[in-house]
Amino acid sequence: MAAVALLAWVLVVDQARGMGVGPGTMGASLPLFLLLWLVMMIAMMFPSVAPVGITWARSIGRSRAGVATRAARLVQFVAGYLLAWTAFGLVTYGILAWTGDLVADRPGLGRWIGAGAFLLAGLQQLGPLKDICLRHCRSPMGQLVRYAGFRPWARDLRVGLHHGLYCIGCCWGLMIVLIPLGVMNIAAMAAVGVVIFVEKLWRLGPVFSTVVGVAFLVLALLAAFAPVESWLLPGLETPQEPMPDMDPDMDPDMEMTGP
Repeated sequence: MAAVALLAWVLVVDQARGMGVGPGTMGASLPLFLLLWLVMMIAMMFPSVAPVGITWARSIGRSRAGVATRAARLVQFVAGYLLAWTAFGLVTYGILAWTGDLVADRPGLGRWIGAGAFLLAGLQQLGPLKDICLRHCRSPMGQLVRYAGFRPWARDLRVGLHHGLYCIGCCWGLMIVLIPLGVMNIAAMAAVGVVIFVEKLWRLGPVFSTVVGVAFLVLALLAAFAPVESWLLPGLETPQEPMPDMDPDMDPDMEMTGP
């Protein structure tokens, strides 16, 4: 999973070079956006979900299943996990399209959209749902024991889907901040990925989560008074209008003369 996450980061960085960090979906169609979104989720989430995958793999390994069977079951687990994030990607696409239209019509709304995104993220970090889902992600053993009682039909797929829903409940606020920071902002993506990793794997992860929530509330206050064209809201900055092209019939060597 670490190798796949590294490959996903390489793909994301390469793709980001050809895309801006502007508002909305940046002209990406829904299928293209979902493809990029899945690669982003693999890059950002796989390092933190690896312990759960390892634990589930060990439970599979204790059975008498062959190597091919274990590999197929792990693929189902990962597919279910990514299916949950794909569903969240559909919601994200709709939000991005909506905010992009708002900023295009009224650029001054950008600061309030950014402030609202940071405020929601801060409240989610400090709320009870975050605590419940973070406890599951940090100590999944009890849930994995429960998963063992699932009916055999597509069990691994459903286990991955179930765990993915917990991850969404834990991390949706962190994803929302990519709206003001830019969905294809590599620095922002890396920072969010580090926060997710530390929250889930560090022994002081819950305390760190609270600190991040307070920081988001401070950023919400700053965003409300910051100009849209600032370091805090690059994902809501409207692109500059291009300079008009020179008349193709005009001789570029012709000198402009006065009356």
